Amino acid sequence: MMRAHLIGSAARELLTELPRGMAVNLGRWCLALARPPRVSCAGTRRAKASGIAAIAVLLVVTVVSMFFLDAAASDWARHQPRWFVDVFEEITNFGLSGWFLYPLGFLLLVLAAVASAALPRTAQAVLAALVARCGFLFVAIGAPGLFVTIVKRLIGRARPYVGGHDNPFLYKPFIWRPEYASMPSGHATTAAAAAIAIGALSPRLRVVMWLYALIIMFSRVVVLAHHPSDVVAGALVGAVGALMVRRVFAARRLAFSPVDLRPYPWPTLRRLKALVRQIAASATVGLRCGNETAD
Repeated sequence: MMRAHLIGSAARELLTELPRGMAVNLGRWCLALARPPRVSCAGTRRAKASGIAAIAVLLVVTVVSMFFLDAAASDWARHQPRWFVDVFEEITNFGLSGWFLYPLGFLLLVLAAVASAALPRTAQAVLAALVARCGFLFVAIGAPGLFVTIVKRLIGRARPYVGGHDNPFLYKPFIWRPEYASMPSGHATTAAAAAIAIGALSPRLRVVMWLYALIIMFSRVVVLAHHPSDVVAGALVGAVGALMVRRVFAARRLAFSPVDLRPYPWPTLRRLKALVRQIAASATVGLRCGNETAD
């Protein structure tokens, strides 16, 4: 009975210290991202010129779409059968950023809870690799989405369902109402950012992620939530934002090499298993120390 009481006291002490340790670890990781870059990222003139050209092309496509495609696309969507729209009403929900940010945020909190200087150096290195990758995905997907959430309400473009007849040029800037928050598309921003970010860490998943992104973008037009130009603009913001975040991480040697922007190798399964065992052993030692202190 006394031993159970001592174990409970030690566990409560560890839980009391847990929030402080998590806050310290999260603060340390944020400072690592905010520190000055260690090196300059790779980037040839040709690559930069290609990037600028791609952005320019997408901007032209957005403007052309506003004049020649948006109204026709909305009219097409209005004449689709109810079952077809209902299917995409369900699909479009998978473009919400919460599908990515909530699990990533939870995983970062778990990593902050278990990170400790008492762990062996190999375990700390594996933890650091996991934190860098989860942190990259969280920022690369979340930052463009936050930017669009603010900007779209300042632009104030009407969604296709506003009014009896779709007017692609109906704007009410700074009105801050959902029905006037059409450009850029937040779902398209999230989908494109996720495709770029996940594809950057795991190149084998690029095709799957871009297929997902295209389906989400198409769904936004089908359900009359956005014009095609809104979707293109959102995809542009999401892609550019995620690529910029990758360069920020690479310049600090986090998750990516600054030489060629390629991802560092993922920790092997053997090392991940060893990490779990070492974390469990560290927690056991902590409980024993707490019991000895109570004694």
